[in-house]
Amino acid sequence: MSRRPARAGHPRASADPGDQVLTLPNLISFVRLLGVPLFLYLLLVPRADVAAIVVLAVGGTTDWVDGWIARRLGQVSRLGELLDPLADRLYILATLLAFTAREVVPWQFTVALLARELLLLGSLAVLRRHGYGPPPVHYVGKSATFLLLAAFPILLLAAAVPAAATAAGAIGWGLAWWGLVLYWVAGGMYVVQARRLVREAGR
Repeated sequence: MSRRPARAGHPRASADPGDQVLTLPNLISFVRLLGVPLFLYLLLVPRADVAAIVVLAVGGTTDWVDGWIARRLGQVSRLGELLDPLADRLYILATLLAFTAREVVPWQFTVALLARELLLLGSLAVLRRHGYGPPPVHYVGKSATFLLLAAFPILLLAAAVPAAATAAGAIGWGLAWWGLVLYWVAGGMYVVQARRLVREAGR
């Protein structure tokens, strides 16, 4: 994590790959973002659950694709570092709200995840006030996101297909609860990191 703004008198080279915008990983992240309103429409308006499951599954399984391609092709960019977690959070928040409205998940589960997001937003606000950018994504947070994005289409399958409700429900909730626990563990790690940086800045 670095302090911002950048020091004056040291302009960044235009050829710096970190400044690239039109890259394949960023294109994938943009497509993932477009899938969020499409998923909400399919689930809440025509209630096309099967199509919504497909959109959600594609959005979740491609979570790691953009990062893998970025590293593989040397196209890691600052925009991509912002788009990837943004797409993850939007998928999780949109799915939680839609699932709560459709009674796929209980409101208590939604509140538990939203409370963690509020905690992280508070930490980000404190960091920005002290001149720091957002913390780098931790592998624990990525693991939690992966588990949640894997759980959601399975839970929707359990709600949409009665014949698969028992097996899909058990698998989906197993993934969802593990994802929730790791989500809070990652949130705690971010808070500890932010607190350490603020103390160092105070000295």
